[in-house]
Amino acid sequence: MSTEGSPPPDVDPASAPKRVVAHLDCDAFYASVELLRRPELRGKPLIVAGSGPRAVVTTASYEARRYGVGSAMPASRALRLCPHAIVLPPDFAAYQATSRAVWGIVGARLDCVQGMGLDEAYADLTGVEKPLRVLRELVAAVREQTGISLSVGVGPNRLVAKVCSDLDKPQGFVAMGRETAAEHFAGESPSRLPGIGPKTAERLRAMGIETIGALQRFPEEQLVARFGERHGRDLRRRAWFEDDSPVSTERVLKSRSNERTFDQDVSAPEELEAIMSRLAHGLCEGLARRGARGRTIGIKVRLDDWTTVTRVRTIEAPTNEADVVARVALELLRAYAPPRPVRLLGVRVAGFAEPVREPALGAPPDDQMALPLA
Repeated sequence: MSTEGSPPPDVDPASAPKRVVAHLDCDAFYASVELLRRPELRGKPLIVAGSGPRAVVTTASYEARRYGVGSAMPASRALRLCPHAIVLPPDFAAYQATSRAVWGIVGARLDCVQGMGLDEAYADLTGVEKPLRVLRELVAAVREQTGISLSVGVGPNRLVAKVCSDLDKPQGFVAMGRETAAEHFAGESPSRLPGIGPKTAERLRAMGIETIGALQRFPEEQLVARFGERHGRDLRRRAWFEDDSPVSTERVLKSRSNERTFDQDVSAPEELEAIMSRLAHGLCEGLARRGARGRTIGIKVRLDDWTTVTRVRTIEAPTNEADVVARVALELLRAYAPPRPVRLLGVRVAGFAEPVREPALGAPPDDQMALPLA
């Protein structure tokens, strides 16, 4: 039977307690940390980026964003858009320290918080009395004690909360129900929804689906035929802002990796091997601190034409020994023998022998051991 034009049934039974989920997002976090240390730069366009020829923008102040500058943009392009911007190198030690302070305050006031990196987190306030007041008081406390402002989205699930937190930045505070969200964002591109990236949005556009509203009305069976059973149904659920994913207070690591982007392409095999060895040793230091040992070792190679190749090998016994990981990674690299100059090199360990659990609050995302050097 066609489900065209009608929303899917609610996930939660009517008898379940009303969920209240918030998404807390630090406004222009890295730039905000820099402005706390350099208050004389307030009101000026600020770009945080590396200094190499391939540097990318880590973040930008809202004054710079008005010129079209955005995160992950090449720094050279950002300076063409905003030539009078002030560029500062990233200081990740400072960002981590401020992040710990922010989420320490949040964790002391809320029981169920899931960190999504240095600058954002979800919180489940189901059952909390007057949750909006609690959140407003929390935002004020964070601002007073750290100088960092938060934008907050509140809804019955993570999906609604996440989209709402982006709605009125900076210092936004938006609460919305699921049905209201489905109506409010109906005219937006499907790419506005977390989980729908540029490629999926392009495939939807090729099917004549250019808005979230169009995705809501599109027959589910046709989405399933095009994207498969799981993905097709998930796309339609997202369009109706249906989401039953929990806010988890801990996470299980699936993998850890370490990678580096070069300022200039590297062609010499001996130089690539030396870099790979250093990456493997750095990765294994972190694994050893966590007591994590894995059996699957992989490498990532990105060539100068952006071709990206991965190679993986599973060994007999789990390990976090640097010499073992480096040896396997080097063997994989030699077997591939990059045919062109290399732009990025990385190494990864997965398949952990035992579950590796870390607190979800303030933890970096999975598969990120070190930030790429740009």
